[in-house]
Amino acid sequence: MGEQRIGHIDGIAPGAEFHRRKQVKQANLHRDTMRGISWIADVDGLDVADAIVLHGGYDDDNDDWTQVRYTGASPDKEKYKEAGIPKLLHSQSWTYQDNASLKRSYERKHPIRVIRGWKGDARYSPINCYRYDGLYEITAIRTAVSKWPAPDGTPIEICQIDLERLPSERQDPTSVEQKIADLLEQQEELEPLPQEELEVAEEEPEEEAEDAPPYGEKFPKTRTQRVQRLVRDAAVARNVKELHDGECQVCGLRLLGPDEKPYSEGAHIRPLAPPHSGPDVEPNVLCLCPNCHVRLDIGAIVIADDWSIVVRAGALGGNVLPKLKRLKKHKVHLDYIRHHRKHWLGESDPSQE
Repeated sequence: MGEQRIGHIDGIAPGAEFHRRKQVKQANLHRDTMRGISWIADVDGLDVADAIVLHGGYDDDNDDWTQVRYTGASPDKEKYKEAGIPKLLHSQSWTYQDNASLKRSYERKHPIRVIRGWKGDARYSPINCYRYDGLYEITAIRTAVSKWPAPDGTPIEICQIDLERLPSERQDPTSVEQKIADLLEQQEELEPLPQEELEVAEEEPEEEAEDAPPYGEKFPKTRTQRVQRLVRDAAVARNVKELHDGECQVCGLRLLGPDEKPYSEGAHIRPLAPPHSGPDVEPNVLCLCPNCHVRLDIGAIVIADDWSIVVRAGALGGNVLPKLKRLKKHKVHLDYIRHHRKHWLGESDPSQE
């Protein structure tokens, strides 16, 4: 793996998962095995934050995947718990090294690596591990008053930051992705341009050709999307499929190839593409056979709040289970189920009445 630096770590793509914090540190994603905030010396020798961990933080925190509100750190690390929620004993300060590094990254517009643990928000947390979820930028910082006072009733001031996930086109490819991209490019070079595209290229006016991409352009944006899809399939979806051992959660079918290995597909309940913009996380992914994957994508089936499967369009030989098969280790979140159902049923969704 690449050395610790600001931005992506060479060889590690967003979606990469690690068993424990020790492995996160060994991969140079974070400098510590305990702290939430990681920092590194900038070119001028001053410390700047390069990564944070979201793993069951303070009650003032909020995670909405693309938007994150994060509470800083305290030097004494003292906190007490009430109703299972960690709370601070003393006010925080921007002069403390961890918080000062966050402030300096905000001022210098440095990206922050976000790593989520299994104790974070149930909508986005991985399954009993840590997952690198890409680069975010700090959009605002403030001194705020915590929702919870100290045990003696004294208000507690906290260092609070807002982060926003960088768009996919700014999530720089890692060397692993680049290798895949190079292979795709070689394949595209071997594939002749379709005849209709050749004809369009020949008919294109000369004055427009100056602004048009040169013949043989590989359309990097399209290829990057293909690369990201390959990397994504190798992380979150693979994790879900392995947990279910390839058995479809909707119909119970377990397809086996000639090598006796199961074949299944990772299906996003809330689609990743706009306008849905769902997150690529385990609670938003089902292990499905190819048929049920298509049925989910076209709304032929929806899932009720009690996990029963509602068939909206029949298919010959396409029987489904009464309820979605679930595992304790794979916690599908109702937010995504409801989004999918609302998209296909709209206001007619009886469970929302």
